[in-house]
Amino acid sequence: MSLKVESGLRYAKTDEWVRVEGDEAVIGISDYAQDALSDIVYVELPGVGDTIKAGSPFGVIESVKAASDVLIPVSGEVVAANDAVVDSPESINGDPFGAWLIRVRMSDPSQVDALMDAAAYEAYCATREH
Repeated sequence: MSLKVESGLRYAKTDEWVRVEGDEAVIGISDYAQDALSDIVYVELPGVGDTIKAGSPFGVIESVKAASDVLIPVSGEVVAANDAVVDSPESINGDPFGAWLIRVRMSDPSQVDALMDAAAYEAYCATREH
């Protein structure tokens, strides 16, 4: 199976993606992550107004295989959580880039610079086994 990596996004080694929109970041999990998790059955997200530090868990995704913490790649305040993925967790399997998890107002936008671009993330995934 060929995994999808979207250009224009930044990626963390923990398989989250970040789409920067001004001083905000939209965050989700990569195609690699959803494929490794298999069928996603439950998503737990933080509340709007929560402040989360980069590298900290901000949510949980449960699949038929396992429960996994989702880590935030950039620090910030949650300004939106995607209730649609809470109601239909399987949507992440179908479209991991459309089924975003949270939107944060970044407290330090320069943290994005430490994340991988699409080509680097694709190369990183190629070195790993599911």
